[in-house]
Amino acid sequence: MSKTLTKQELHNLAMNHVGKDLEQRGFEFIAINSKLKKHPQFVCMDKNKQYFFVIVKAVLLPENPNNYDVIWMESFKKHAQDNDAKVLYAGVGLGNKDDENLPIYLNEEYLIEYNGIQLVETNLN
Repeated sequence: MSKTLTKQELHNLAMNHVGKDLEQRGFEFIAINSKLKKHPQFVCMDKNKQYFFVIVKAVLLPENPNNYDVIWMESFKKHAQDNDAKVLYAGVGLGNKDDENLPIYLNEEYLIEYNGIQLVETNLN
């Protein structure tokens, strides 16, 4: 019998994809937090020593991974400003490759929708 991935395992899967992308882009990892609902997931630095707070959100397809809670993001942008950091958002959609109504199973193929990392303007609204 196949084991269904938990929310934490789905989040970790999304973080792995985003972490590889950040690494390929040349970011240096300062801190990593993989716990659900703890933000940011990655604190990184670019080659110019600019800090970035990276938020990773895993959703089940067909939900749109590019959408985030705009109201919550305002408080997070304030946190980033206070720490002289920029905010990056990475939404990752995951789904069962055979049927969107089925869960994602451990060690089985899955669908992924990942449109890369988005810069979130830190100007407060």
